[in-house]
Amino acid sequence: MTSLLTGSAAARLAGADRSDPRHRRPLVLVAVLGGASAALATLLICLAVGVVGWFLADAGAHGTPRDGLRVGALGWLLAHGSGIHVDGVAVSVVPLGLTALAAWAVWRLGHRVGDSVSGHGPDADRIADGERDWTVPTAAAAFLAGYLLVAFVTFRLAATAETAPSLPRVVGWSVLLCATFGLVAISVGSGRAAIWAAFVPASVRAAGAACLRVLGGYLALSASVFLVAFALDLGTAANVMSRLHLGAGDGTVYTALTATLVPNAVVFTGSYLLGPGFAVGVHTLVSPTGVALGPLPMFPLLAALPANGPTPGWTAYLLALPPLVAAAAVARSQRRYPTLRWDHGALRGCVGGALAGLLLGLLAAVAGGAVGPGRMREVGPFAFDVLVHAITAFGLGGLVGGVLMTWWQRRAHRSASLESTV
Repeated sequence: MTSLLTGSAAARLAGADRSDPRHRRPLVLVAVLGGASAALATLLICLAVGVVGWFLADAGAHGTPRDGLRVGALGWLLAHGSGIHVDGVAVSVVPLGLTALAAWAVWRLGHRVGDSVSGHGPDADRIADGERDWTVPTAAAAFLAGYLLVAFVTFRLAATAETAPSLPRVVGWSVLLCATFGLVAISVGSGRAAIWAAFVPASVRAAGAACLRVLGGYLALSASVFLVAFALDLGTAANVMSRLHLGAGDGTVYTALTATLVPNAVVFTGSYLLGPGFAVGVHTLVSPTGVALGPLPMFPLLAALPANGPTPGWTAYLLALPPLVAAAAVARSQRRYPTLRWDHGALRGCVGGALAGLLLGLLAAVAGGAVGPGRMREVGPFAFDVLVHAITAFGLGGLVGGVLMTWWQRRAHRSASLESTV
């Protein structure tokens, strides 16, 4: 079993250096501090941006540094799904750029926590023999406790009756981050993930790898399309910035804040390429088959939107991109997990693609929200439609990619067999 592990993780779990104090630090203390540090890592960045933005706005002539700190803390809470009210108007959109930064911090600190506590619990042989190991669950629970502690304190200090963020939503997002990125990182860092993976059937691992590759490939495509569309109408974005009459300092801070919404725009673009599209206000639609827009706020990223009215005929062909990307991604993934069985290739590709579609549907559900009063209460992808289209397109594309790669691998296997017999 230990042969499945690599590097120091294998040595630690095999017992070679389990006495090393670097890997037997106090489990609960290290995990709680790791969770708190993961939360503070992004919180301090938001606080710093808040203070810098307050100073650059008018050289500190109005308000106090505490106001800048409160704005930064509210931004951190907003990245955890809290939503806020600005002058009585609800803003519920989640800046996924900040959320991604928080997820990265959770992953990095979780991995370090896993490495620090890897010497606790049974070694690899005893785990393989069925002995229960509570190291990862205990560390993950303590990690979550540390993260929630920072979230509670931040909420108590930053929330006001006027802003009215939602504490349950902050708790829910914190639990989600720690239960996914944190738990997996602790498992990997402690070496347990390699042991557990050995009990997972190869077909399941292959489907999971295909899922991640399909989702990653499609998000990369969506990002490329968004950047091209934005670059083609960069003049409009520059005109919007000029009409806002921002100084150099204000413009810098505003650009940085706008960048936190680029991942949201990427998900919007992915929804567009799938067909259902998205809304930029009540009773609006942006899709490859039609664009119906009303008055838009002055926001630079909206320069990437297509022109209002009927769309060119070629945009309908964009609907072919999602299944093509899924087929290519599954084919590349199957090179790592080769198979000669038609049913395995087809099932891995189809299941992997469908799982990627499910994840994209979840991203579409959290990418939108209210961004202002009136019509701007509804901005974002049509999540359920995106879910259905994504599962269908990725599932079919993955099926085709899996079958084609299976055919290629069977052909290569036959050729190799014939050459070996000559």
